[in-house]
Amino acid sequence: MKKQQYFIGLAFIILVFGIWAIPKIVDRLSGTDLAFIEKNEVKATVPAFSFTNQNGKTISNKDFEGKVYVVEFFFTTCTSICPIMTENMKLVQEAFNANANVGIASFSIDPQYDSPEVLKKYAEQRNITKPQWHLLTGNKDKIYELANEGFNLYVAQMPENPDGFEHSGYFALVDQKGFIRSRLDENENPIIYYDGLKVDDVNKLIEDINKLL
Repeated sequence: MKKQQYFIGLAFIILVFGIWAIPKIVDRLSGTDLAFIEKNEVKATVPAFSFTNQNGKTISNKDFEGKVYVVEFFFTTCTSICPIMTENMKLVQEAFNANANVGIASFSIDPQYDSPEVLKKYAEQRNITKPQWHLLTGNKDKIYELANEGFNLYVAQMPENPDGFEHSGYFALVDQKGFIRSRLDENENPIIYYDGLKVDDVNKLIEDINKLL
């Protein structure tokens, strides 16, 4: 009788553990362990935008629907962090160059200078070849609003700065439905953004793009 009770108790423990563990295992295998970034307790999505790319084509958030994409803010005359960011973003290009379901959106924070022609030349000089990598320019106020409010990625015009501008070096990850996503740290908190100045962080970004795919 005691032996029977023992097996019943063991079976119950295994059942409870299975109920708890299996969804977590499935989540990890399916890539859903990536966090949703929240604003005011609501899952953050990319605001609607529409700008012009280096080929003179209008590109909006709708062009990225159904795609995983990476977002950054930069400018072509930057002499500090932008060249590093571009070289590290090229790691994403190399990893997914043949995959049309992965895009990159690089928004210029100096649109007055960074015309489509300037962006085209920059792309050629930097060996930016992925068709889904769009260097975008347009209305300055809308770009700054998208950066500071839409993504919470700091950008500002700073006349006292040698380059005239200031911005973060972070990359943002967006999923196929327009939600901003990130991996969790060791304490199960979202890292929110990926440091575009660190190759290790960019490699993590590449891993997480594969999870979303």
